[in-house]
Amino acid sequence: MGELTAPVLPRSFFDRPVLDVAPQLLGAILVHGDVAVRLTEVEAYDGANDPASHAFRGRTARNAVMFGPPGHAYVYFTYGMHFCVNLVCGEQGRAAAVLLRAGKVVAGVEHARKRRPTGPDRDLARGPARLTKALDVDRALDGADVCDPRSPLRIVEGDRVPSEALRVGPRVGISAAADRPWRWWLDGDPTVSAYRPHTPRRRRP
Repeated sequence: MGELTAPVLPRSFFDRPVLDVAPQLLGAILVHGDVAVRLTEVEAYDGANDPASHAFRGRTARNAVMFGPPGHAYVYFTYGMHFCVNLVCGEQGRAAAVLLRAGKVVAGVEHARKRRPTGPDRDLARGPARLTKALDVDRALDGADVCDPRSPLRIVEGDRVPSEALRVGPRVGISAAADRPWRWWLDGDPTVSAYRPHTPRRRRP
């Protein structure tokens, strides 16, 4: 259970450009309650410089946390059924963040299994919606300070990932800036989600 009590990542880790932070989050561990997930896949979103970012068109009530200080969680609801969690990076007001796409449950498997009772253990946090489901993360944790060891949602140190184990490619399922290689994952890890390009909706005749 050492993952639950490991030191949190310092705020200075997140107070850097999002493209520097994102790949270095692989191997870090997201903790909520008795469940801990080791990150195996992430995507970077760079605010006003990125048309795929929620913050591209400016601040709203939904994305306000992205404009705040680094090291906080931005949690949003999508497709009317799922939550996704991001970690804010860079200088305050820039609104950059890293989407946590997938990970391996390394503590509290029994709790995660109650929330996701079907499928193998490798699928418990395989994909951004499954990750938040396994960790029981919802909008109530929007704005949580993940660098505070007293926070219910925090990011802690994990095993260092060697550079040769990293892979990089385009982000999943987006239509804007789809060619940017801003997704990183651990090579060969079974918990990494499947890549799917954006598929335009067909118009009804």
